[in-house]
Amino acid sequence: MAAHLSYLMSKLQTLSTSDHSSVVSMNLFVALLLACIVIGHLLEENRWVNESITALLIGVCTGIVILLISRGKSSHLLVFSEDLFFIYLLPPIIFNAGFQVKKKQFFVNFITIVMFGAIGTLISFCIISLGATQIFKKLDIGSLDIGDYLAIGAIFAATDSVCTLQVLNQDETPLLYSLVFGEGVVNDATSVVLFNAIQSFDLTHIDSRIALHFMGNFLYLFFTSTMLGVFAGLLSAYIIKKLYFGRHSTDREVALMMLMAYLSYILAELFYLSGILTVFFCGIVMSHYTWHNVTESSRVTTKHAFATLSFVAEIFIFLYVGMDALDIEKWRFVSDSPGTSVAVSSILLGLLMLGRAAFVFPLSFLSNLAKKNPNEKISLRQQVIIWWAGLMRGAVSIALAYNQFTRSGHTQLRPNAILITSTITVVLVSTVVFGLMTKPLIRFLVPHSKQTTSMVLSEPTTPKSIIVPLLGQDSEGDLGSQEVRRPASIRDLLTTPTHTVHRYWRKFDNAFMRPVFGGRGFVPFVPGSPTERNNTQWQ
Repeated sequence: MAAHLSYLMSKLQTLSTSDHSSVVSMNLFVALLLACIVIGHLLEENRWVNESITALLIGVCTGIVILLISRGKSSHLLVFSEDLFFIYLLPPIIFNAGFQVKKKQFFVNFITIVMFGAIGTLISFCIISLGATQIFKKLDIGSLDIGDYLAIGAIFAATDSVCTLQVLNQDETPLLYSLVFGEGVVNDATSVVLFNAIQSFDLTHIDSRIALHFMGNFLYLFFTSTMLGVFAGLLSAYIIKKLYFGRHSTDREVALMMLMAYLSYILAELFYLSGILTVFFCGIVMSHYTWHNVTESSRVTTKHAFATLSFVAEIFIFLYVGMDALDIEKWRFVSDSPGTSVAVSSILLGLLMLGRAAFVFPLSFLSNLAKKNPNEKISLRQQVIIWWAGLMRGAVSIALAYNQFTRSGHTQLRPNAILITSTITVVLVSTVVFGLMTKPLIRFLVPHSKQTTSMVLSEPTTPKSIIVPLLGQDSEGDLGSQEVRRPASIRDLLTTPTHTVHRYWRKFDNAFMRPVFGGRGFVPFVPGSPTERNNTQWQ
């Protein structure tokens, strides 16, 4: 009996010590987050450094300090977790990007964005996979099967859309931002679909049937994920418009928006869809309909709440990745052959740059062929920026690499350890080097972008681009004052300037969508309701 009590006491003491160490780790991590915010504010006007790079470098420096204090036993306060990244950190970032995105720029360039994000990712995937297959076999890194090589292609085809938010400015370069970030969202979704397909398909017998099955699976995921996000956004708009929670509590309508957005992401993951696409389009629809149905105070609250959650999650991710970069367990496997690890990292960086160049310039050429207006074409300088800004790799690549080459974050196989450390190296180098050079490159290649490309109206109390309609910028009065020629055929419709498509969308939106789901100018007036004072000027 005494022995049993002694055993229980020792277990409780162990649990207590573990809980205390977790509390200490969380305290230090929160303190580091605060330090990142303060230092990022002090470097706000710096033309080279941004907050993502600051957080990454602070994370690396902290990892070095912990490594020295623990005498080489550990380098991080928290262990990198795919679930933490995909379930808790990524959704608020992607949702806020959709909620704040300039919708006119995004949808005008939607075909180009899908070309870059889907076709471009497949091209990059093929080049990286083939290059790795041919070159890695000549290096002494151990045995890898065909699934590993294809996984490498999917891992490094995934751009870092989170870092794009930091290095590109939506107001200064709206076209570049919409193209690079929009491509990043579709790219991440495509890379995850590719990665899941690699793990689920039998790759020992690849034939045309499997290729067609994969393409059909991708189109299905893209369409259903988008529709789920649109449905969640419209449902939130309809509920808030009909029930009008603001009569009793603005907290309820803010909570409903947040939870509906997160529910859309979780449902997508539950049904094995792309949560990234789902929550992105949910954000777009909510900003167009739901946001206008809430009270004025809730508009200000949601705008800043979503932006704050996204900001903290971004800093958390880069700090997290920086600290995990010095995981001593994996670096021990490559300590006997550092040259091999450096060679693998260099080869991956080269393949990454080649794979991106192989689709950015050809697809930009094809996109320009379809545009008659010279001002809408992507210039060579802009293509260089798109190529360069999309070279950064981040937490998505690390999460996929951990999924493929580790078991619960640990590995005892030398080839897997080499690929994990090489992935971390590529992420650090691409984020710091390419991220540092992006802003100066934009200033050098597009020096007058701020004065010439700012096309969107905004108000202090609205999310960015809310004044701009979902697919156009024309006012309601323009619809009646200018006659739009009705295309006589599909060919005529495709060759008609794009703003006529926007006008048709505006007519459909005003006639069918806004009366049901609300939105600017279509919310019935109730004393104290969220109807804007200047509704009439938009009707």
